Amino acid sequence: MTAAETPDTPLPDRPWARRAARLEDSFHSWRERRARRRGLSPVIIPYRGYGTERWVRVLCRVLLTKPERDSRSARARIRGWRSFVSIPVAHAVVTVTVGGVQVSVRADRGGVVDVDLPLEVGFTPGEHTITLQVEDGEPVDAPIDIIDPDARIGLLSDIDDTVMVTSLPRPFLAAWNTFVLDERARRPVPGMAVLYERIVAAHAGLPVVYLSTGAWNVAPTLERFMGRHLYPTGTLLLTDWGPTADRLFRSGRDHKRTSLERLADGFPDIRWILVGDDGQHDEELYQAFVDSHPHNVEAVAIRQLSTPEAVFAGGRRNADVPHRGAPWVQAPNGAELADALTQIGVLPAR
Repeated sequence: MTAAETPDTPLPDRPWARRAARLEDSFHSWRERRARRRGLSPVIIPYRGYGTERWVRVLCRVLLTKPERDSRSARARIRGWRSFVSIPVAHAVVTVTVGGVQVSVRADRGGVVDVDLPLEVGFTPGEHTITLQVEDGEPVDAPIDIIDPDARIGLLSDIDDTVMVTSLPRPFLAAWNTFVLDERARRPVPGMAVLYERIVAAHAGLPVVYLSTGAWNVAPTLERFMGRHLYPTGTLLLTDWGPTADRLFRSGRDHKRTSLERLADGFPDIRWILVGDDGQHDEELYQAFVDSHPHNVEAVAIRQLSTPEAVFAGGRRNADVPHRGAPWVQAPNGAELADALTQIGVLPAR
């Protein structure tokens, strides 16, 4: 079967940004050649995907690392700051085995695979495993959540200041989360894990998605954090990092907007519970999605930041602008959001 390709983000229009993009590509190409001469080999970092009985979304990243007897040992090496200095394998060809059928897919220039593949053999709803392999490396398992075709509700959540307390100025947030703080030192937003578990319990088989402008490099850390604090398992939708339009200077709002559009296209019958915070952008993005896809929104739940958190986040949304098109609730923590969602009938009473 012809290789499916993860599309590269088009080069930016501004000349300086184009030069930055080309310089990054040249730099990574030089690093890859040098690393291979030193004996480094490709390893796949798998991420949880999702799909239906007809297709699956495959997510992973291909990096170069020192050879290990066990691929899990190699992946364990790529943590914290090492994840940001690791070497991506641009346009790597990954063999995906789904239901006994092999398909070749190609990564983008950042080593990220993000493709939808049709299923020749249907999967039943629930968690399944697919296999990923690059070059002559050891096959790696990746989990895939097949969404129940009868599901009509989905949960989509922001991460920073919604799932996890950051309380940092936005310009320093990525650097702090990546280079300084590990998952044991991060604090969960009070009550949010319980709220999400109640939503999952009330709507069996629903898709759970965590959407963030954070980099794919920190995905393993986020997964460990959410597991440690008992958040429901779900797909992480992150972005990439580096000095181009879709890297260091990427548009977080564009990433979130296109991710929401893709979810609406993939699950046209799902009505999403959208959860975020009242910093600068979540409400604006969710309102735009409500306006364009009113039949795909069940409710919007906004966590109200404390005054110090709002200052660090760069301010609050203009409170005078009314919400419209869907039920909106606001509260400072998960317990009070749960009460508000119960009052409007989105959550059943305990």
